[in-house]
Amino acid sequence: MNGTVINQKSTDLYALAFGTAVAMWGIGYICRIPSIMAPGWLVLALMLICFVLGGYMLGLKTNRGATGGICLGVLTSILNLLILGSLLSGDEPNHVHPSAFIWVPGSFVIAVILTSIGASIGTKKRQADAPEPYWLYALSLVAMIATFLLVVAGGLVTSHDAGLAVVDWPNSFGYNMFLYPLSRMTGGIYYEHAHRLLGSLVGLTTLVLTMQMFRVESRSWLKKFSLAAFIAVCIQGILGGLRVTGTFTMSASPDDTAPNLALAAVHGVLGQIIFAMMVAIVLFTSSTWRSDHQPTPKISADTDRILNGILVISVVIQIVIGALQRHFASGLLVHITMAVVVLVLVFACATRAWGLHVEQPLLPRVGKALLIIIGVQIILGFGALGVTAHADQRPSPTALEVIITTLHQVTGAVLLVFSMKLWLLSFRLLKPREPIAS
Repeated sequence: MNGTVINQKSTDLYALAFGTAVAMWGIGYICRIPSIMAPGWLVLALMLICFVLGGYMLGLKTNRGATGGICLGVLTSILNLLILGSLLSGDEPNHVHPSAFIWVPGSFVIAVILTSIGASIGTKKRQADAPEPYWLYALSLVAMIATFLLVVAGGLVTSHDAGLAVVDWPNSFGYNMFLYPLSRMTGGIYYEHAHRLLGSLVGLTTLVLTMQMFRVESRSWLKKFSLAAFIAVCIQGILGGLRVTGTFTMSASPDDTAPNLALAAVHGVLGQIIFAMMVAIVLFTSSTWRSDHQPTPKISADTDRILNGILVISVVIQIVIGALQRHFASGLLVHITMAVVVLVLVFACATRAWGLHVEQPLLPRVGKALLIIIGVQIILGFGALGVTAHADQRPSPTALEVIITTLHQVTGAVLLVFSMKLWLLSFRLLKPREPIAS
């Protein structure tokens, strides 16, 4: 195998705990979007179900049993403290309501009970000879999903012009970020503050992923790559804060802050690159990369690698130009011109993968996906042009404008990761072959 497993100790708990937390945070984020505002009882019910499902997966996929269910409940509850504080914050900054001394331990007890119930059910369904999953891959997948959720949240911040809705950083209107009351998260404040909270979850997930990578993974280059991803996430968080304040300050006074729009554009681009890095880690830890599956000798392998690499670079350039257009309303003609270049490259790379490498089924599948994604992106691009045509004449973005522009940005990120996936797979599944002499 290309990457042997040293041990998986505790990685299963981390993968399932972070997976459960990400699912709960995702549900909470979507349900609390101001235009949705699902009933509180529904949000609570869905979150409690996540505890049971997390425990069920632990019982089904591991031998930890009830003890594992308890550990899972405790670990997930610790992660959820990052958002529980918003429900327990007092009327004054950095003060908590006295009921916190009941609700915090109560949340742990409820989580442990539900995850243990789920673990008991899963254990009964578990097959004795079921193979142990590669949990580092599962943890990588959770990190990727969390990052994707953050990319979507970031897109909504930009689409709602809410980047400066919270005037200070790392505090929020003088509150510790994790103690800002949920009742005050309205309008643009909700989008910006929720984005910050999700960023903290991604940072913590990436940190644990990197730690486990150094404990479990045998490939030194992958350890270094995961560390680079974590460092990039840290830089991204700092850029997001400095975009608001312009300098390192705890003050919320306009006299002490200088919001930086250029950093907003850099922040947006780096977020999509980090998402691509997370997808790469998922690919590197997958069975496709770790197996003994032999690459196919092809005369065209070098050509495919070069074309796919050019495609990745072109998509990154297009994302940069798109960020400039989004934040500065400049470069539209260049953006459209580059879209044509990307379209041609996608068509060339995708059809080559689809038609020339049928012996490696994964390559045609990625090629087909790229063609679908670029088609959707072109449609969304025209849609974005239409809905933003007179945006400067409106006091705030319309719902349709927010939906179309956010989807356009997110689809750009998806296009990048699939382009990168095709490029990486051309190294794993293909190898150059000398032409046969006549």
